[in-house]
Amino acid sequence: MPLLDLLATTHFGLEAVVARELKDLGYEDAKPVQTGRILFQGSHADICETCLRLRAAERILIRLDSFRCTDFDTLFDRTKALPWEDWIAPHCAFNVRGRSVKSALSSVPAVQRTVKKAIVERLLAAHGVDRLPETGPEVAIEIALLHDEASLLIDPTGEGLHKRGYRDLSGTAQLKETMAAGLVLLSFWKPGKPFVDPFCGTGTIPIEAAMIAAKIAPGLNRTFAAEQWPTFDQSLWALARARAEAERITEAPVPPQILAADIDPDVMSIVRRHAKRAGVGGWMDIKCQAFNELHSNREYGNIVTNPPYGERLGEQREIEELYATFPDVFRNLPTWSEFVITSMPGYERIVGRTADRRRKLYNAQIECTYFQFHGPKPPREPREVAGLADADSA
Repeated sequence: MPLLDLLATTHFGLEAVVARELKDLGYEDAKPVQTGRILFQGSHADICETCLRLRAAERILIRLDSFRCTDFDTLFDRTKALPWEDWIAPHCAFNVRGRSVKSALSSVPAVQRTVKKAIVERLLAAHGVDRLPETGPEVAIEIALLHDEASLLIDPTGEGLHKRGYRDLSGTAQLKETMAAGLVLLSFWKPGKPFVDPFCGTGTIPIEAAMIAAKIAPGLNRTFAAEQWPTFDQSLWALARARAEAERITEAPVPPQILAADIDPDVMSIVRRHAKRAGVGGWMDIKCQAFNELHSNREYGNIVTNPPYGERLGEQREIEELYATFPDVFRNLPTWSEFVITSMPGYERIVGRTADRRRKLYNAQIECTYFQFHGPKPPREPREVAGLADADSA
């Protein structure tokens, strides 16, 4: 069976992270092709593997066709020519979502209707039926037009890949799990080195780090839309899950290497709950403490954090005062690297340092910068001795 064109979608700014994830999984042809979209080739089994394992991707899409299109006749004919019956059973429901950017076919509702009509005609003939009840599992279809280039896609994901299944309680200004994982993957941190998030909120960043350390595939505790499709070989999902489960590390290091800290006592019970649901409770030290109490006897660690931004009116002075304390705290960790995402203008001026790297990212709709301050390289990999200081940390 020929390989499929697959797209991994992600947040703006994380394309290179997801491309690297794909290459680490063996997809050497992976490459960004649009903002937020990375193209690679794979089989039905690879759909399962990537849905289960990618940490910073938001969706996996199957691209059935891509072609230049400036009129509805071309759109209808090219859509009808595709083997939709290979994906959509006679009783399955299917909706068509669409978008059009700088294209001749600018009416998204009209584009959606054309694609839906073409698929219906194809399915009626291919399945030899006179009606499509659409009472079964749903198959999501996308028609995307960009500069008159049309792409017809099927979405096997269902809910976005950020829905890991462990986060059932919410807090303020939470990062998506996929964004949190992206921040960790953009840092220099490797399992075995100390890791701290001193503004952990509900714990998403340190939980994602702990899942990396424990080799827990992020999709293990959820299901995907294609698991319900009669046209998809369900044994492939079982095999992919079994492989991922076999790689999981069940014994956490003692003491833990990862610290989740926050000054708000109300959220710490949420952190503990989410860490337990994610299967990494034993991998983390969870503490209620102020940022200025952060210290460690360990060296060459990483701080990865999403501190308050001060987005609400009147908060900026308070946040600037908090940020002004960062140099004194970080000065006590001279060998550590710091990675901070914030929307605060003038962050480098406030902390009195120039970042080694900056990356524009979006936390929901908020434009942010990920500031990366690189600590010195260790002369050799640090020995795995005592955990974060004083029980070890912070």
